[in-house]
Amino acid sequence: MHGISVVQALFNPKVLALSLVYFGAVATNYGIAFWLPQIVKGFGLSNVATGFVAAIPYIVGTIGMVLWSRRSDEKMERKGHTAIAFLIAAAGIAGSTLLDDPTLKMIALSIGAFGVFAVLPVFWTFPTAFLSGAAAAAGIAVINSVGNLAGFFGPFVMGWLKDLTGSFTTGLWAIAACAVMGMVIVLLLRHDTHLEKAPSQAVKVAE
Repeated sequence: MHGISVVQALFNPKVLALSLVYFGAVATNYGIAFWLPQIVKGFGLSNVATGFVAAIPYIVGTIGMVLWSRRSDEKMERKGHTAIAFLIAAAGIAGSTLLDDPTLKMIALSIGAFGVFAVLPVFWTFPTAFLSGAAAAAGIAVINSVGNLAGFFGPFVMGWLKDLTGSFTTGLWAIAACAVMGMVIVLLLRHDTHLEKAPSQAVKVAE
């Protein structure tokens, strides 16, 4: 699919599919990030303690981002790593709703954060697996624009469902569903696995 025009890239099914994948990743990320302090505050902690405890998933997520992307590079594989990271995110977030103990809930949310953060660096190898040049720039712009709409969607849905139900449980399930959506689309998406393993070759193909 290298060599397609900018206009074609804007309406390309794979670009739109990747936009939904990124939408799922961002919705999961922002949905948790925006409301995590209130979830932790619900444990009955002080404001200072809430800040420290709420930082734990970010520490785990940062470690996940580095280790998972490094593993993806070592294995020279992207699709499976992205899908598994989404699965980890969904499992951790959904699992947290089944736990009442604050420690266990934070462990589950930290596992979810590992998946959420691990998705992002591996995901961005996909656009160059089938786009190059100006088309790649246009495609990435579309993916980024549509995906970042989730920056509003994720926190809004979490807050709306919290007001509607009186708890974060339904909202966390909705956020986990966004991660599942991203995973399913990634698994269904077909692309050039040769370029997936060596994204820099996209330039050579385009020339």
